[in-house]
Amino acid sequence: MAALDSHSRIRRANDAMLALLDRDTSEVRDIAFTDLLHPDSRSRLRVGFDQLRLGRTGRLTEYVKVPRPENAVGGNLTALRMRADARADSPLLVLVQLDPPTPECPPGGARPTLLGEMEARILEKVAAGASTVQLAGQLHLSCKGIEYHVSAMLRKLDVPNRPALVSRAYTLGILSSGSWPPRVQQEYVKSP
Repeated sequence: MAALDSHSRIRRANDAMLALLDRDTSEVRDIAFTDLLHPDSRSRLRVGFDQLRLGRTGRLTEYVKVPRPENAVGGNLTALRMRADARADSPLLVLVQLDPPTPECPPGGARPTLLGEMEARILEKVAAGASTVQLAGQLHLSCKGIEYHVSAMLRKLDVPNRPALVSRAYTLGILSSGSWPPRVQQEYVKSP
């Protein structure tokens, strides 16, 4: 848990947050919380903090990644305004719950590989707006083959349609934010 001031700078952090950030109190005090996160998490969180602080939302929940020396660890961040009023200078309370380790996701925090090479290529092109027919022509597959891979990704990410698939992929950090054309990060692609 961390308490942030109205400019999203860390005022206090408990031992669990300091361990997550791999820093001590003197290293994090007065640092913008978002500066300690993986670059893919920063811009969404800055906007979310502003919306929360201005009272446009009551709670912020985002999937974030925290860089570590060996790899990034991920988890759900929840932020709340500490005052009930919607003043722009309201401080924030931030909680981060790490993903539980699974057999595919060992305790070091490495993310499981989710997508095959073809699925990754298809996801990138879907995120760029390509249709099934365009994908089939570009990737030398049938339309049914494209639909098969898209359906598999919809199930894997538990979403109902293509726009939700792209949105979930960005939220989970599978698609790298800030790049065009969209790119799947290699840590989410199965090794051949």
